[in-house]
Amino acid sequence: MDKSKRPFLKSKRSFRRRLPPIESGDRIDYRNMNLISRFISEQGKILSRRVNRLTLKQQRLITITIKQARILSLLPFLNNEKQFERTESTDRATGLRTRNQ
Repeated sequence: MDKSKRPFLKSKRSFRRRLPPIESGDRIDYRNMNLISRFISEQGKILSRRVNRLTLKQQRLITITIKQARILSLLPFLNNEKQFERTESTDRATGLRTRNQ
């Protein structure tokens, strides 16, 4: 059939297969901070499987290692850098007020 005779059929797209985020050589361990930091958001939250493109088993291992690293103080539980900046600026402002009085 010619293309002119099939007006309603979709064209075939070639999809590039994405590489898995964890290779077979990578070791999922609480000390491997380069690997763990890829699966944490800016706020310090664990990203979902859909975002990470991990299998169920890999996601479970990642969550366990992230929690171990948090307990051992290798990772923060929360990452509120903006909140700390606000408190520092208010402390400076209150410090200036006490000096002027």
